[in-house]
Amino acid sequence: MLYIIEEAKIRLENQTKAAGLTTGKVRSISSSLYKEVTDKSIDNIFYICKQLLEERKWEFGVIAYDWAFRVRNQYNNYTFSIFESWLKEYVTGWGDCDDFCTHAVGELVCQNNDLYKNIIRWTEHPNYCIRRASAVSLIYPIRKNKFDNIDPFLVSDILMNDEHYLVLKGYGWMLKVLSQVEPDRVSNYLMENRERIPKVAFRYAIEKFDKETKTHLMGC
Repeated sequence: MLYIIEEAKIRLENQTKAAGLTTGKVRSISSSLYKEVTDKSIDNIFYICKQLLEERKWEFGVIAYDWAFRVRNQYNNYTFSIFESWLKEYVTGWGDCDDFCTHAVGELVCQNNDLYKNIIRWTEHPNYCIRRASAVSLIYPIRKNKFDNIDPFLVSDILMNDEHYLVLKGYGWMLKVLSQVEPDRVSNYLMENRERIPKVAFRYAIEKFDKETKTHLMGC
């Protein structure tokens, strides 16, 4: 497996020298490397992911979180504890958080809504990235309309006046996505909490509403 890590380093370095490193280029490298792995069992892929994450560089994280999502059909009862440990150990910024949580973690929650009770605990974590994760991890299930046993509004209630603006943007984004699925519920929620919800979260939340609804909500 060391071959994969070393090959990733070489390809990333070559890309950096040739034309600079972008997320899109990293994803392309990730895809080509994944095809070269013969053992795609979840245990082996997660082992490689952890080695990639140990490099503690954003580009290796992009590859690790991409591969974690690619084995989604093999998720099992142990996957959440692994993902949670990665979140707490390796996620250090909003980019890592979103890359990981809006796909791999979100897909896991799609498969098992009962994990929501674990995710709700993240709202109280001292690390802002993990508090943001409690909201953005619900975006994928909401988009897939697989959130029957999840209450996104409870997350936004707890995070309502969080001290970190990236957490506010995180749950605002979640509400924006929810507004495309349940517009009336989100509209009513925003009207009820108009005096409490910070502007940055409010602006994100109303982004997908039509002009008339936006005007009405802003005037409440």
